[in-house]
Amino acid sequence: MLDLLAPLYKEIMRLRNSSYDKRIFEVHDLGARTISVGNVTTGGTGKTPLVALIAKHLLDKGETVCILTRGYGRANAKTRVLVSDGDKVLSDAVSAGDEPFELAKKFNGRAIIIADADRVSAGEWAKRKFGVTTFLLDDGFQHRKVKRDLDIVCIDATQPFFDAKSLPAGRLREPIDAIRRADAIVITRADQAENFDEFRDRLISFAEGKQVFAANAEIVRFAPPKGDDTFDISQPCFAFCGLGNPTAFFTQLRAGNVQLAGETQFRDHHIYTQSDVDSVVSLAKQSRAKFLLTTAKDAVKLVDLEFELPCFAAEIEMRIDDDNAFREIILSKTRR
Repeated sequence: MLDLLAPLYKEIMRLRNSSYDKRIFEVHDLGARTISVGNVTTGGTGKTPLVALIAKHLLDKGETVCILTRGYGRANAKTRVLVSDGDKVLSDAVSAGDEPFELAKKFNGRAIIIADADRVSAGEWAKRKFGVTTFLLDDGFQHRKVKRDLDIVCIDATQPFFDAKSLPAGRLREPIDAIRRADAIVITRADQAENFDEFRDRLISFAEGKQVFAANAEIVRFAPPKGDDTFDISQPCFAFCGLGNPTAFFTQLRAGNVQLAGETQFRDHHIYTQSDVDSVVSLAKQSRAKFLLTTAKDAVKLVDLEFELPCFAAEIEMRIDDDNAFREIILSKTRR
């Protein structure tokens, strides 16, 4: 049945895109330079670390940055939540969603972050209230109601998409030729991919001259629970996460010579309960792990829960192969 619905979904997306291309559907200018970061597939593509990298470049140049996001998995998706106001963090992971709150914490409130399904209304409000100079659309490639000056698409090198099916039968949110709409493509998890050079060459040819960058996510530290830096993290650990692509996280840990005694996964954006934590701890003890390891995205949802074992968060940062060229397109003031 899903295979029968996929061609219909694909055609609907083609018609929708055509309507935006022909300006049949209205496109709204937020009144400031707007950069979109998104993807053409479902599942995790490493998009949040890329948003963080772009925001850092802009903030370091003195821009007033506003990140507009839906805030998937938050408690009330119909409300607008001001996660941070450019000065301090104002919300929590339940109200804001895990990724917006993670970003707000990462920047200690320096970036304005708004979780709202209506990004046109949220952006117009933020421009009036905060004098935003650059907007960042998180997961914005299909959100074509907002005019953008730079469209960046993330593609996970560990999950090639050329032979993928459209939703609901497969992972494609829209036909793959939609990536030609992008200005730049960032191939994430390049260090984990088999036959990466072959995949990159094929993508460059398919994308018809668009700028293509390779990126890796690097673990920069294991944030200790309650600031305890004395724990020996060279001991065996048990890893868990709730991500769109959990395998990539576990692979990255092994590549970093983490002594992984076991692992388990939850659905993306999972809201943890004490029962979940107790189950993870039980599995860890069975594997004789001495501590737990999770992601920063998961860690923001664990602060009010009790652990019998120390639980560390792996904090990561994105590294781009040609950072100078990437920074140049990010910091360009040209509007289109």
